[in-house]
Amino acid sequence: MAVKYKRVLIKVSGEALAGEDRFGVNAAELEKVARQIKEIRAAGVDVAVVCGGGNFFRGRTGENIDRPTADYMGMLATVMNGLALQDALLSVGCDAKLMTAIEIRDMAEGYARRKALDYLDEGKVVVFGGGTGSPFFTTDTTAALRAAEIGADVLLLAKNIDAVYSDDPRTNPDAERYTELSYMDIIDRDLKVMDLTAATLCKDTGTKIYVFALAVPGNLMKVINGENVGTLIQ
Repeated sequence: MAVKYKRVLIKVSGEALAGEDRFGVNAAELEKVARQIKEIRAAGVDVAVVCGGGNFFRGRTGENIDRPTADYMGMLATVMNGLALQDALLSVGCDAKLMTAIEIRDMAEGYARRKALDYLDEGKVVVFGGGTGSPFFTTDTTAALRAAEIGADVLLLAKNIDAVYSDDPRTNPDAERYTELSYMDIIDRDLKVMDLTAATLCKDTGTKIYVFALAVPGNLMKVINGENVGTLIQ
């Protein structure tokens, strides 16, 4: 069976790597993510990943830390997750390379678009850490930016819920589940899929977005095969 998407960028939140621990990296959850990524790479899909950092640090925590400093701390958290995911992928036999937007020479290679494309062509999973390298931008925006830069067919947003809803389905059982939306739907309705900067960038570059639950075993492969397990935004 031919896959629907040939090149993807997956946004993996820090919370997805923490699992029930809710802080740090849960080894079992990390391995599950790595094995799902290996499965689609084995199917011939080019894979890049942007890691969030909320399992280690999330935003400004007090008046004594200003916003740019807090954002830099968050970037370091994404590098920590990137290092963990890189090692997890290598441990399951999937070649991977961590590239960072901030220079940390002893830990990772600095991001360069042409080099990242070379690694993808070589069959490596490229993990992007360090956000955009600048404060005031979220990892959602990083994912939208990198997806456009590498020419990804789709930006896969791995969430804790299985699709986009009109409201939080965990607190509102009447919330409507969407299978397809437009970019303007998520902007005009403020559906909290991603921040508005990221959504607008995806709209401007024509990058499709697919929201799904990574925690469900086999879901990533189902998305790649074109099965309807989440919400497509285009």
